[in-house]
Amino acid sequence: MCHNTLVTGDKKLAINSLILTIVLAIFFTGFQVYEYLHASFTISDSVYGSCFFMATGFHGFHVFIGTCFLTVCLVRITQNHFTREHHFGFEAAAWYWHFVDVVWLFLFVMVYWWGGN
Repeated sequence: MCHNTLVTGDKKLAINSLILTIVLAIFFTGFQVYEYLHASFTISDSVYGSCFFMATGFHGFHVFIGTCFLTVCLVRITQNHFTREHHFGFEAAAWYWHFVDVVWLFLFVMVYWWGGN
């Protein structure tokens, strides 16, 4: 949504949608920390525990990096560094973010659906 509104020139909606994305990313990371603190297993308990913490931890690290990228983009949007025609920095961050999002879909299926059985 932020990209579309950035291209159409609606800066206010671009900022608001990017803020929402960043807030949701922070909630996601917070829920992951909560899950780690309350898990009934550890990284050294089993193969599942090792795979779980490595895969979700690696993903969580990439979510953190993506959140930093998006936060930098938010600052740059508010300082008018991006225009309707020139906003590659934002597009690169958005591509990274969507890649991390697609990886989460795979991880969710593998860890919580398939791994939970």
